[in-house]
Amino acid sequence: MITVHHLENSRSQRVLWLLEELQLPYEIVQYKRDPASGLAPPELKRVHPLGKAPVVTLDDGSVLAESGAILETLAERYPAAALLPEPGSPEALRCRYWLHYGEGSAMPPLLLTLVFNRIKGAKMPFFVKPIARGIADKALASFVQPQLRQHLDFMESELAQRDWFAGPYFSVADIQMSFPVEAARARGGLDGSRPRLLAWLDRIHARPAYQRALQRGGPYELMA
Repeated sequence: MITVHHLENSRSQRVLWLLEELQLPYEIVQYKRDPASGLAPPELKRVHPLGKAPVVTLDDGSVLAESGAILETLAERYPAAALLPEPGSPEALRCRYWLHYGEGSAMPPLLLTLVFNRIKGAKMPFFVKPIARGIADKALASFVQPQLRQHLDFMESELAQRDWFAGPYFSVADIQMSFPVEAARARGGLDGSRPRLLAWLDRIHARPAYQRALQRGGPYELMA
């Protein structure tokens, strides 16, 4: 059986969702974030040296990390759900692109947003706080937020051409893209000015498999 090492409020929620779409049996090992740092607990390092989620133990006993690698591997091994487009098709190329884009391009500005916002709210000596906040605000305004707007505009324009990221049908690319778009909704400025992205979020959230994954995985709230 497949085992998902599931860190609360994390990318591993996507793996649960995919497994529900594939209608595969799986078990969950739950991990809680450190309440002070928000990081994964050290127990995860017993599964993978980096100690990060998602990590899965596949049904052949091998251990696999990285969201895109996990999603693509599972979709290839269990093709009955047709979550990967026809090999060699334009949709297949697009699907591969979004599987890499979701973490490689979309997530860095969202992570920087989280980091700089935490710096602004961190406890520090009163005489340091204005300097730290000034640096964080400058970095956000001059670099991070323009980058994030550029990515959101790009994603919005792509969904103007088709209902789903890889083509006319739902695919594993949409599962991969769920986390960055949800993170943008939580902390990156995604609002009503980009109606296609919001409509896409409504569509994925309405999928029965998405709802089942929430029931299995527990509360899912991204850090703002």
